[in-house]
Amino acid sequence: MSETRRVVVTGLGAITPLGSNAPETWKGLKSGKNGIGPITLFDTEGFKAKLGAEVKDFDHKAYLEVNDVLRTDRYAQFAVAAAQQAVAESGIAGTVEPERFAVLFGTGIGGISTFEKEHTKLLEKGPRRVSALFVPMMIGNMAAGMIAIRHGCRGSAMPAVTACASGSNAIGEAMRLIRHGYADAVITGGAEAAICPSAIAGFVNMHALSTSQDPNAASLPFDKRRGGFVIGEGAAALVLEEYEHAISRGAKIYGEVCGYGSTCDAHHITAPHPEARGGAQAMLEAMGEAAYTEADVVYINAHGTGTPANDAVETIAVKKALGGDGARRAYVSSTKSMTGHMLGAAGAVEALACLYALNEGVIPPTIHLQEPDEACDLNYVPNTAVKAEITLALSNSLGFGGHNACLAFRKV
Repeated sequence: MSETRRVVVTGLGAITPLGSNAPETWKGLKSGKNGIGPITLFDTEGFKAKLGAEVKDFDHKAYLEVNDVLRTDRYAQFAVAAAQQAVAESGIAGTVEPERFAVLFGTGIGGISTFEKEHTKLLEKGPRRVSALFVPMMIGNMAAGMIAIRHGCRGSAMPAVTACASGSNAIGEAMRLIRHGYADAVITGGAEAAICPSAIAGFVNMHALSTSQDPNAASLPFDKRRGGFVIGEGAAALVLEEYEHAISRGAKIYGEVCGYGSTCDAHHITAPHPEARGGAQAMLEAMGEAAYTEADVVYINAHGTGTPANDAVETIAVKKALGGDGARRAYVSSTKSMTGHMLGAAGAVEALACLYALNEGVIPPTIHLQEPDEACDLNYVPNTAVKAEITLALSNSLGFGGHNACLAFRKV
């Protein structure tokens, strides 16, 4: 098949710290709502980091039977819920041959809460007390598998596991499945639920997390005061569909996935390359596929974690990719200032933000940006959303292991 098959987004779903669906999440993003607060999922006594961006009021019974809840890790529950929303909104059900319907869903860590719980049982009560469902609840492909089972997707059903780039890599690879003729529609996105003692302890001890106890001074992307990210949780899902198929059935189209770059720094297991080698190349690849020109009005949803090195290096990447003048003209914001860092789900939620920004002409802000850093000198849309009729939206994701992904979106 031709490589020119166009790929569009026809459905969105989300379970995030800002809302229980995609419209609520977007409303929170554009209004500058802070989804960060004290961790309630476990007792943080003795932990340096006490804040997280937790999903609130998640009604798993709306998506899963009681027996399924007991057999499913929290990350997979979020994934199933977001996917169900996206599929329902898209109206894709029954319009695609099962063998042409695929799933590609990302997670950075998978069922870490299950691993922690069952390992504690092993140590305290012995091997016979470990759940028979331990392995299927823990493994990182289970979200993709459950989504495929639920929606009868008999094409490829795989995870993307590239740390913080997982959600973006899942969407990009899903786009390629359709573009190159391997599928006509794909349910894609990312999910994570890692607000648990072992994950918090690990991230704190590697000096990655903010230890601020003030929710309004914790996730500070591009601010001089930044000292680490705040962990978030949740999921976002997109239905990707071949353009002509979507048009033929009269589907609502949020936008076109028109570019994707995927690179590796090949430098360090956690630190980004100091010259933004891989991040800039991923952006250039996505922009090239999207036919970027200097006439484009660009919005970049930055990876923007609020760690000292990441934000400075990403600023370098933007300048290398767009050039000095282009970088200064672009709108750049980090929605992690509101959602926290949702790890393997981050890229999917940020893709959602890009699509809504294109449709509504509204750029979500970077909240709590009060003290500019000379190393971060672009337009980060501080504190308040702005109106702008953008023509190209880019979403950056930069993960441990040196993984870089950039997605490009345009209106149709």
